[in-house]
Amino acid sequence: MIDEPTTLVELLHAGPTRLVYEFAGAGVSALALVHAVGGSSRTLLEATDRYAARSLAEGVGGTPATAVAADVAVALATRARARARRLAGAEESVAGVGVTATIATDRVKRGDHRAWAAAADGLAVRVAGVTLRKGARTREAEERLVGRLALRLMAEAKGVLRELALDLLDGEVLESELRPGPELADFAGGGRAMLAIDSLGECVDVLPWAAAGGAGGPALGSTGGAVVSGAFHPLHGGHLGLAGAAQRHLGRPVAFELAVANADKPTVEIAEAHRRAAQFAGRAPLLLTRAARFDEKAALMPDSVFVLGADTAARVLEPRFYPEAGGLDAAMDALRAAGGRFLVAGRRSAGGFLTLADLPVPARHADLFEALPASAFRADVSSSEIRSTWSRGAAGEAP
Repeated sequence: MIDEPTTLVELLHAGPTRLVYEFAGAGVSALALVHAVGGSSRTLLEATDRYAARSLAEGVGGTPATAVAADVAVALATRARARARRLAGAEESVAGVGVTATIATDRVKRGDHRAWAAAADGLAVRVAGVTLRKGARTREAEERLVGRLALRLMAEAKGVLRELALDLLDGEVLESELRPGPELADFAGGGRAMLAIDSLGECVDVLPWAAAGGAGGPALGSTGGAVVSGAFHPLHGGHLGLAGAAQRHLGRPVAFELAVANADKPTVEIAEAHRRAAQFAGRAPLLLTRAARFDEKAALMPDSVFVLGADTAARVLEPRFYPEAGGLDAAMDALRAAGGRFLVAGRRSAGGFLTLADLPVPARHADLFEALPASAFRADVSSSEIRSTWSRGAAGEAP
């Protein structure tokens, strides 16, 4: 959790996704904070204060039954994203953020003081809202809270995993939900085994490296690339550096893969998967799968090279993950039959620097493993270490 808004704004400006921000009733303090930190042009494309009723109606595409509601924030965010797409360059990732609120004014209001905010990207709309304890804050303090809520949704939209403290009072509860788009909903419901997302954060019907080649590329499930798999909590420079080194070494385009199922870690819920996926928009293509093991990944992505650290490669070789008949041998044979293989980078470990040469690769499967030389790539940063810095209140690194 981050207490200081400018710290979060610095992280916003470090990310590539650009926003259109629409707000009604409150939320101007978020705009002031974004502009108070240098680099706001890397975050904002446009901001509109929809203060008059007609302006709000224009912003949501019709007169809403009530001005302050989750659906109004969603409509503002969705139309803001469409506006961002028109304003941004063709190769830029975009999102829209909408806020609607009613707060203290120079007269007594009969209804609740409340705020709703939403962030729309190429996969889903994330919504959050809070009802304030009426009379417990000044108008200035209520505006400050709404601005912080808006910044949290901007962070969601830009793939920043840090959260800004809201300073809620006793009895105030932040409500939140994810409204998946049709493709993400289909994946979440089991209708598709894999969701391909291009480097702009848009769902595509081909693998990302095929999409990069334009029309006529291979269909989803076809071949030709390398895949960096991980949990990406968070995505960091080491992941991106590994992908770049693999691309240079292999001469293949590279995509990342986030598996919501993992042989050695808890399942990633779809809302959390969406948060982590937002980190890749504007940076790299991503595949969402449920393939916990690499033989399963190879079946989804034939003829792929799986790029991993030596610590992960060591777990790949552990028999405990293969309880079926044939065990490890059968799984590696299946991976080979699908045209899969591994490129293994060295990783720092408790015992020093672990490389492929240190692993007990069975001779039968040695042909599946290739070492990425340390001279081509070495990064000792880890996601767990970054999360540890977060727990101490530090900003942590941006990718």
